[in-house]
Amino acid sequence: MSGLRSEWLTSRTSFVLAAVFAVAAVAKIADPPGFAHQVHNYGLVPAGAVNALALVLPWLELLCAALLFFGAWRRTAAGIVAILLLVFIGALGFNLSKKHPIDCSCFSTAATQKSDAERLGDMKLAILRDVGLLLLAGQVLAATRER
Repeated sequence: MSGLRSEWLTSRTSFVLAAVFAVAAVAKIADPPGFAHQVHNYGLVPAGAVNALALVLPWLELLCAALLFFGAWRRTAAGIVAILLLVFIGALGFNLSKKHPIDCSCFSTAATQKSDAERLGDMKLAILRDVGLLLLAGQVLAATRER
């Protein structure tokens, strides 16, 4: 069990999380109106808060990515990433349960030409991916608990 808490594994896990969140953030930062539209499509955020969320969330993701990459405030960054992933899983799961197909908008704000069935399938894969990333965040949290 101590191998799962090794600094070697934790630094690599942090790097993977940093890379994923940095790539996701850059696409959203590059197209705030497109990301705001995608946030609106989820139907979970009040209309008045959509633009603010679309502006703040990508920068929070990028900040967490930078902190994880450089190993600064690693536990705090991993905790925020874990919370974000839980929110993302919840948002996708809620829409999936209602059979409301949406584009994840995780790594791109561009609208895709897919059928509803394809979008629903993509949502399931996105949830699985996010669960995997949540496990990585959990590893970082567990490894940094005693420091």
